[in-house]
Amino acid sequence: MSQRIYRSYREPIRKGLTWDERWKGDDRGLIGCWELGRELREKEPALAKRAENGELPVLVWKGGANKRLKKPEKYGTLNYLAEWQGLRGEDLNIDLSEEREIVCSKTGMKFIYTGNIEKYCNV
Repeated sequence: MSQRIYRSYREPIRKGLTWDERWKGDDRGLIGCWELGRELREKEPALAKRAENGELPVLVWKGGANKRLKKPEKYGTLNYLAEWQGLRGEDLNIDLSEEREIVCSKTGMKFIYTGNIEKYCNV
C-alpha cells in the first residue's frame, strides 16, 4: 500500500508551527525537512546547483558524502531525501513504503533511502 507524502513546490513554507506540529505529524517531519532544504537553496545557491546536478552532499540528515567511501553503497534517511528534494527545487514526493536508490554524480556511490532505521544505523 502506497503511503506517499507529496507537497508542491508552489506551496508556501509553513510558518509559526510548534515543534510537535512540524516534526510529529502524519508526514513524520518530512515536510519540515523539505522546507529546510528549500530555505538552504536560498542561502546557498552553489550547493543547490550541485544538488541539481545529481550530487548528494552532506546535509543535516544521514544520506550524502563529500568523497567516495570504502563501501560502494550506503543507506540514508527519508529525511535526507526530503531535504535534498527541497534543495533541488523539487516537489516533495516520497513513498514511505518504498526505498529509493540514487547514485551520486560526484562520488559514484549508491545511496538507498529508507524508512527502516535498522538499515541506516547499521544495527
